Amino acid sequence: MPGPALDATDTDRSLPAKADVVIIGGGIIGVSTALFLAERGVDVVLCEKGVLGGEQSSRNWGWVRVMGRDRREIPLAMESLKIWDGLDARIGGETGFRRSGILYLAQTDKDIANQEAWLAHARANGLDSRSIGSDETLALMPGAVARYKGAMYTKSDARAEPQKAVPAIAAGARRAGARLITGCAVRGVEKSAGRISAVVTEKGRIETSSIVLAGGAWSRLFCKGLGLRLPQLKVRNSVLRTSPVSGGPDGAGADWTYAYRKRLDGGYTIAHSAENQHAIVPDSLVFYRDFQPARKAEGESVQLGLSARSWQELLEISAPALDRPGAFERHRILDPKPDERSVLSALKAAAEAIPVLKTAQPLQIWAGLIDVTPDAIPVISGVDTIPGLTIATGFSGHGFGIGPGAGHLTADLVMGNTPIVDPMPFRFSRFSDGTPIDIAPSV
Repeated sequence: MPGPALDATDTDRSLPAKADVVIIGGGIIGVSTALFLAERGVDVVLCEKGVLGGEQSSRNWGWVRVMGRDRREIPLAMESLKIWDGLDARIGGETGFRRSGILYLAQTDKDIANQEAWLAHARANGLDSRSIGSDETLALMPGAVARYKGAMYTKSDARAEPQKAVPAIAAGARRAGARLITGCAVRGVEKSAGRISAVVTEKGRIETSSIVLAGGAWSRLFCKGLGLRLPQLKVRNSVLRTSPVSGGPDGAGADWTYAYRKRLDGGYTIAHSAENQHAIVPDSLVFYRDFQPARKAEGESVQLGLSARSWQELLEISAPALDRPGAFERHRILDPKPDERSVLSALKAAAEAIPVLKTAQPLQIWAGLIDVTPDAIPVISGVDTIPGLTIATGFSGHGFGIGPGAGHLTADLVMGNTPIVDPMPFRFSRFSDGTPIDIAPSV
């Protein structure tokens, strides 16, 4: 089943012989990094094996939030929201960004207690997140009849359009001087004296001393070719979009059975808040110990099972070779089969809570694969053993909202500039230096 249609954008055709920086991956992290590097005069080339934004960057919910973030992500999420504010003007495009607020709906006293615990982090960072009662919750959900105990509400949180954002940012990066080449898989890298000296693509070789790995769900396999152990797994999330509806909520919100987000076209993006699937693959066993704390914390929100991906990854367990086509070229775009039952049940639950959604017709259902780390926060980091390599991956379902901020931070690290936020929590070495896996409580 094809994924959602993206806005069209131009790309470059010729592969340069040299570049200051080569970015691997054309999702929101990759194109945002390209934008910030190009704006600073860096000769940057981005290589994408498929199409820009073709995987999870266009398949997510479209939430842009600080509320509910892991305390380590809050500063980056705040900086990213500031960037989103001026992004359309900056790039001369339309990302669909709107400050329309987000609600975390509380159904039980436990929900309220969990939200109150997180609000301590909000207050410490000067956020406008607050706890609201049942009446105010209902007032913020036009057309709703469900009576919740209350909600956690952040008026300054926002929404944007995943199918518009990456193409728009990419176009802005090209205008700033970046070169973006699609249908061009990077197979691996060459090193000289222990340092990166070139990338090898299916279309040829690019001399460079600096690369950014922003490969999303593919980053783990690419790291194998570099001899790096990146603990990262894939989780499938399914999403539905509806026909336009009049009179519903303008922002986004969720309880434990459904999540909604108003779209620019007047419809809604709907998903199940607590149903994701992880196909058991060889890496599930390799990283079993790493992910045990997360597995205990997540409860039933991620279901395990076998799928076609289980067998596919078993056959592609080795790192791709440099001299012949490999997995990156065989699978241009990850397009997993969605869980239609899950999203249709979410739409039904949303319509029961917000009856105006009963007229909404499901127009399309799709799924994406989320790149997750053991502690559910990303790696945005250099690698001590490979000078010239910067990794930006493992965004664990948070990448769209913090994408522009992550791109800024990644560009800072590449250039050796003062980082926009402290990068220490996102260091690659945390998975090997004895740092305990810290899982943020559910909200």
